[in-house]
Amino acid sequence: MTLDDLKNIDINNIGSWPYAVKIAGIGIVCALILAAGYYFVISDQITVLRQAQKQEQMLKQTFLEKKALAINLPAYKEQMVEMKQAFGTLLRQLPNKTEVPNLLVDITQAGLGRGLQFVLFKPDAEKPLDFYAELPVNIEVTGTYHEMGEFVSDLAALPRIVTLSNIAISSKPGTDHLTMTTLAKTYRYLEPDEVARRTSRKPPFRPGIRK
Repeated sequence: MTLDDLKNIDINNIGSWPYAVKIAGIGIVCALILAAGYYFVISDQITVLRQAQKQEQMLKQTFLEKKALAINLPAYKEQMVEMKQAFGTLLRQLPNKTEVPNLLVDITQAGLGRGLQFVLFKPDAEKPLDFYAELPVNIEVTGTYHEMGEFVSDLAALPRIVTLSNIAISSKPGTDHLTMTTLAKTYRYLEPDEVARRTSRKPPFRPGIRK
């Protein structure tokens, strides 16, 4: 088949085409059909298949995580019981509202029992937090170094929680006495009605509004 034969091909009379041209034409048509089928059908199915494979991996991961949780569920329950017991023990170390005055007396008695002299013992207003309130007490005492150390040790041994912060110690000229100022903090748990009142006073959450 020559170039002239290709030029003389009649588009409207396929039957008169040379055999080689017919084969080439059939090949081109098949290629176009395959390309159209891939573009309109197979490519979408491949996308769906990839999404399904990705979802399958996610479901497998979720299954493995839930399986691990199910296997460890008895241990988690036991740990939760231990945490509740530990929380209850810590909660019992917080005095209630009626016990606070006695605790403040215990703090002063601890200092006086070690021979310290109180220059200042001033409780400040309590600060309600989540389920407890913080009670700060400004303290200033005078005494020897060992007396102050024993006083701090006695506070740590109290059955109730007492912490000391902002400790400052200065010496008194001509004596072996020191002056210590500190902020003692003790805590009490809030009664259920106090927690309810505090929660009801919180302003409603308004997204997008900043002060």
